Amino acid sequence: MPNLDFTPNFIHNPSRIQSILTPKHQPPRNPSRQTPKSAPASRSKQTPPPPPPAARPSKLKYLAINAFIIFHLVAILFWSIPLNTPLNAAAKTLLRPYLVSSGLFQSWDMFGPNAKSANIYLEAVVIYKDGTTSLYSFPRMEMLSYSERYAKERYRKYEETLPNDTYAALWPDAARHIARLNNDKNHANPPTKVLLVVRWSDIIMPTATRDYDRGPWDSHVFYSYDVTPEDLQ
Repeated sequence: MPNLDFTPNFIHNPSRIQSILTPKHQPPRNPSRQTPKSAPASRSKQTPPPPPPAARPSKLKYLAINAFIIFHLVAILFWSIPLNTPLNAAAKTLLRPYLVSSGLFQSWDMFGPNAKSANIYLEAVVIYKDGTTSLYSFPRMEMLSYSERYAKERYRKYEETLPNDTYAALWPDAARHIARLNNDKNHANPPTKVLLVVRWSDIIMPTATRDYDRGPWDSHVFYSYDVTPEDLQ
């Protein structure tokens, strides 16, 4: 009896099965829903180029900077060292324009070789037209608040140096300034004379049985100025 196979022929043909299951005309995809293709990884993650190396100063600039630093250190050294030698005096004369114009002048003489040996402050006696007098006191740091000291601390140095004969050229200006400060606004009783007075008390050095102390206060009139009407204008 012949072998009768009733299995359809397309079952034995897989490619035909696939053609039957797949529609011939597929509907187009919605372009708005399509996922954009991502760029290759090599393009999306590019590393930025390294920054260019900083330009280095030329050798001439290095030499100029080093020369200025050496000059500045030598200038500060000669100006601040407490020695009275011909070399130091000549160096200060040459360096004075640079240090004064730049505001870098300073003095450490108070620390050596001879420290201050007295407490000093200045006063002025103002004599008026009618013969009355008043006492003007320069700012004293120990009598001022911290905020006032911040603004007037330079008066301490001013009072230390003004009585020195080296600064005698400043005495008339100081006397005129005090006369204007004490002038009557109505000009009925103007100042006629100003006496600059220095007061000092020697510092007594300590001993084995005694701490620092001060001596009695002394005073000296080191300048007298006759006030003119032009000085009060």
